[in-house]
Amino acid sequence: MNTKSVAIAIAFVVGAIGVGWWLFAPVGSEQSPAAASDAVAVAQGSPMVEVQVPETLSGQAQIGQRGFEGLCAQCHGENAAGRQGIGPPLVHRIYEPSHHADAAFLLAAQNGVRAHHWDFGNMPPVEGVTRADVMAITAYVRELQRANGIN
Repeated sequence: MNTKSVAIAIAFVVGAIGVGWWLFAPVGSEQSPAAASDAVAVAQGSPMVEVQVPETLSGQAQIGQRGFEGLCAQCHGENAAGRQGIGPPLVHRIYEPSHHADAAFLLAAQNGVRAHHWDFGNMPPVEGVTRADVMAITAYVRELQRANGIN
Protein backbone atom coordinates (compact mmCIF):
# COMPACT_ATOMS: atom_id res chain seq x y z
CA MET A 1 0.00 0.00 0.00
CA ASN A 2 1.44 3.39 -0.90
CA THR A 3 1.42 6.50 1.31
CA LYS A 4 -1.40 8.12 -0.62
CA SER A 5 -3.68 5.09 -0.11
CA VAL A 6 -2.92 5.02 3.62
CA ALA A 7 -3.67 8.75 3.92
CA ILE A 8 -6.99 8.31 2.11
CA ALA A 9 -7.93 5.37 4.34
CA ILE A 10 -7.10 7.35 7.49
CA ALA A 11 -9.08 10.36 6.24
CA PHE A 12 -12.07 8.10 5.56
CA VAL A 13 -11.98 6.55 9.05
CA VAL A 14 -11.58 9.95 10.74
CA GLY A 15 -14.45 11.33 8.65
CA ALA A 16 -16.71 8.40 9.58
CA ILE A 17 -15.93 8.90 13.27
CA GLY A 18 -16.61 12.62 12.93
CA VAL A 19 -19.99 12.04 11.27
CA GLY A 20 -20.94 9.53 13.97
CA TRP A 21 -19.98 11.97 16.70
CA TRP A 22 -21.86 14.81 15.01
CA LEU A 23 -25.05 12.74 14.74
CA PHE A 24 -25.00 11.18 18.18
CA ALA A 25 -23.03 13.38 20.58
CA PRO A 26 -25.13 15.37 23.07
CA VAL A 27 -25.26 19.13 22.60
CA GLY A 28 -26.61 21.36 25.36
CA SER A 29 -29.50 19.72 27.17
CA GLU A 30 -30.38 17.14 24.51
CA GLN A 31 -29.44 13.50 24.77
CA SER A 32 -27.98 11.40 22.04
CA PRO A 33 -29.70 8.12 21.23
CA ALA A 34 -26.86 6.24 22.94
CA ALA A 35 -26.96 8.44 26.05
CA ALA A 36 -30.73 8.10 26.31
CA SER A 37 -30.40 4.40 27.12
CA ASP A 38 -27.90 5.24 29.89
CA ALA A 39 -30.18 7.76 31.61
CA VAL A 40 -30.93 6.78 35.18
CA ALA A 41 -34.23 7.56 36.91
CA VAL A 42 -35.67 9.48 33.96
CA ALA A 43 -39.44 9.36 34.03
CA GLN A 44 -41.12 7.43 31.22
CA GLY A 45 -42.70 9.95 28.84
CA SER A 46 -40.73 12.96 30.06
CA PRO A 47 -39.33 15.38 27.43
CA MET A 48 -36.00 14.34 25.94
CA VAL A 49 -34.79 17.80 24.90
CA GLU A 50 -35.47 21.36 25.94
CA VAL A 51 -37.28 23.22 23.15
CA GLN A 52 -37.34 26.99 22.79
CA VAL A 53 -40.66 27.91 21.15
CA PRO A 54 -40.56 30.92 18.81
CA GLU A 55 -42.59 33.97 19.87
CA THR A 56 -44.55 33.82 16.63
CA LEU A 57 -45.28 31.12 14.10
CA SER A 58 -46.23 31.51 10.46
CA GLY A 59 -49.87 30.85 9.57
CA GLN A 60 -49.03 27.44 8.13
CA ALA A 61 -46.99 26.52 11.21
CA GLN A 62 -49.90 27.54 13.47
CA ILE A 63 -52.11 25.11 11.58
CA GLY A 64 -49.33 22.53 11.78
CA GLN A 65 -49.04 23.04 15.54
CA ARG A 66 -52.69 22.07 15.97
CA GLY A 67 -52.17 19.05 13.71
CA PHE A 68 -49.01 18.06 15.56
CA GLU A 69 -50.78 18.27 18.92
CA GLY A 70 -53.59 16.04 17.65
CA LEU A 71 -51.61 13.53 15.61
CA CYS A 72 -47.98 13.50 16.73
CA ALA A 73 -47.48 14.81 20.27
CA GLN A 74 -48.66 11.58 21.89
CA CYS A 75 -45.38 9.99 20.76
CA HIS A 76 -43.09 12.90 19.80
CA GLY A 77 -43.96 15.05 22.83
CA GLU A 78 -45.09 18.59 23.37
CA ASN A 79 -43.32 20.95 20.95
CA ALA A 80 -41.61 17.91 19.36
CA ALA A 81 -39.34 17.49 22.42
CA GLY A 82 -39.66 13.68 22.33
CA ARG A 83 -40.89 11.42 25.13
CA GLN A 84 -38.49 9.20 27.08
CA GLY A 85 -39.19 5.58 26.22
CA ILE A 86 -42.00 6.48 23.79
CA GLY A 87 -40.81 8.53 20.80
CA PRO A 88 -37.87 10.64 19.62
CA PRO A 89 -37.61 14.42 19.57
CA LEU A 90 -38.05 16.00 16.15
CA VAL A 91 -36.23 19.09 17.39
CA HIS A 92 -32.93 17.29 17.03
CA ARG A 93 -30.16 17.59 14.47
CA ILE A 94 -30.91 14.06 13.23
CA TYR A 95 -34.04 15.55 11.65
CA GLU A 96 -32.42 18.64 10.16
CA PRO A 97 -33.47 19.30 6.55
CA SER A 98 -30.14 18.15 5.08
CA HIS A 99 -30.58 14.70 6.65
CA HIS A 100 -34.38 14.26 6.64
CA ALA A 101 -35.94 16.37 3.90
CA ASP A 102 -39.57 17.46 4.20
CA ALA A 103 -40.61 14.53 2.00
CA ALA A 104 -39.27 12.14 4.68
CA PHE A 105 -41.93 13.43 7.09
CA LEU A 106 -44.64 12.78 4.51
CA LEU A 107 -43.39 9.27 3.79
CA ALA A 108 -43.09 8.52 7.51
CA ALA A 109 -46.66 9.63 8.20
CA GLN A 110 -48.10 7.78 5.20
CA ASN A 111 -46.05 4.58 5.32
CA GLY A 112 -44.56 4.38 8.80
CA VAL A 113 -40.83 4.10 9.45
CA ARG A 114 -38.60 1.20 10.38
CA ALA A 115 -36.55 2.14 13.48
CA HIS A 116 -33.05 3.25 12.49
CA HIS A 117 -31.82 6.18 14.61
CA TRP A 118 -33.49 5.44 17.94
CA ASP A 119 -34.56 2.44 20.00
CA PHE A 120 -38.29 3.19 20.18
CA GLY A 121 -39.37 0.55 17.71
CA ASN A 122 -40.99 1.11 14.35
CA MET A 123 -43.32 4.05 13.75
CA PRO A 124 -46.66 2.94 12.32
CA PRO A 125 -48.40 4.93 9.56
CA VAL A 126 -50.58 7.76 10.88
CA GLU A 127 -54.20 6.93 10.08
CA GLY A 128 -56.21 9.64 8.34
CA VAL A 129 -53.36 12.12 7.88
CA THR A 130 -53.44 14.08 4.62
CA ARG A 131 -50.60 15.51 2.57
CA ALA A 132 -51.76 19.02 3.57
CA ASP A 133 -51.72 17.99 7.26
CA VAL A 134 -48.14 16.76 6.98
CA MET A 135 -46.99 19.84 5.06
CA ALA A 136 -48.36 22.10 7.83
CA ILE A 137 -46.94 19.88 10.58
CA THR A 138 -43.56 19.89 8.84
CA ALA A 139 -43.67 23.71 8.66
CA TYR A 140 -44.29 23.77 12.43
CA VAL A 141 -41.43 21.34 13.14
CA ARG A 142 -39.04 23.26 10.87
CA GLU A 143 -39.86 26.56 12.63
CA LEU A 144 -39.22 24.90 16.01
CA GLN A 145 -35.95 23.51 14.68
CA ARG A 146 -34.79 26.91 13.39
CA ALA A 147 -35.68 28.53 16.74
CA ASN A 148 -33.37 25.94 18.34
CA GLY A 149 -30.42 26.38 15.98
CA ILE A 150 -31.21 23.47 13.68
CA ASN A 151 -31.16 24.60 10.08
